[in-house]
Amino acid sequence: MKWRGRRKSSNVEDRRGSSTGKIAAGGGIIAVIFIAIQLFTGGDAGEILNQLQQQQAPAGEERELTSEEIELGDYSAIVLADTEDVWNRLFEQEGSDYPEPGMVLFSEAVNTGCGGASSAAGPFYCPADEKVYMDLRFFEELRTRFGAKEGDFAIAYVIAHEVGHHVQTVLGTSGKVRQLQQDSNQEEANELSVALELQADFYAGIWAHYNKKYLQEGDIEEALSAASAVGDDAIQKRTTGRVVPDAFTHGTSRQRMEWFLKGYQTGDLSLGDTFAALGL
Repeated sequence: MKWRGRRKSSNVEDRRGSSTGKIAAGGGIIAVIFIAIQLFTGGDAGEILNQLQQQQAPAGEERELTSEEIELGDYSAIVLADTEDVWNRLFEQEGSDYPEPGMVLFSEAVNTGCGGASSAAGPFYCPADEKVYMDLRFFEELRTRFGAKEGDFAIAYVIAHEVGHHVQTVLGTSGKVRQLQQDSNQEEANELSVALELQADFYAGIWAHYNKKYLQEGDIEEALSAASAVGDDAIQKRTTGRVVPDAFTHGTSRQRMEWFLKGYQTGDLSLGDTFAALGL
């Protein structure tokens, strides 16, 4: 994506390198990455983050960010600015205002409106404070352990996906889904979760559609590779060796890619009713 020298969002708070109380997180790397993917793909942030609130470890020392970390932070801030431009315009067309979300860059641990999270949380959206939380080191694990293509547009896709959850919160979709899930059995609740996640992928595609002038060759392929890597079937197969469709909560690799592409190719918000498409 063409990004150097462009506007950076003013809604970014960079906490990387700060001295904070760290939340100790146990378990192997596979468990850590699985939790991270659960969160970034839209699992119940409050519930999962509460599970991650464990014993507080001593605060670490502050450190200077590396030049690579600074560059990734600048890139992320520009991507967020692009989402602001797109969603402000789309909301304005509907005669309403778009309340821009914040974004917090962190490493090791972070405090949020949904509770405390360790670096195992990876990228996620917290509806309580309307902020996207990004541990940018997650993307190296996404590439090396889950087979996503190398490239910075995976970061853009994830930010756009999490901003999609913010759009769902603003529109009231997320609240309605949570209410329905409370009155549903586990299988029905999972199906609702899948629809919510696929819609966030669709919204990420909508953003990419209206941001085409900044895209470069290979960007969409990188986004699709990341979407495929975090499909429920792909995650289950890599972590457990088997696939259990009844346990899907985020959608298959194919579904995630298809809904992102639908948003990207059409740019039509009216085509994003993933709930109806799944018969819900």
